[in-house]
Amino acid sequence: MSTAVLKNSIRRLRFDRNMTQEELALRTGVSRQTIMSIERGQTNPSVLLAFKISTALESPLTEVFWMEGSLVPV
Repeated sequence: MSTAVLKNSIRRLRFDRNMTQEELALRTGVSRQTIMSIERGQTNPSVLLAFKISTALESPLTEVFWMEGSLVPV
């Protein structure tokens, strides 16, 4: 069984840049609720949205998102 969980630092990075959820949502073309859900780890973003978020936060993708745990070997 996979124990991998996608984690993110969106909230910290937003605060560092004085950016609201609404502003990040506008910059990425999604709703504020979507940003909130991703921040809380309730929803995983698509690959495209993950890149848009990292671009809007002016941070490398691997600084915004990372995986904790392990994947099941195939």
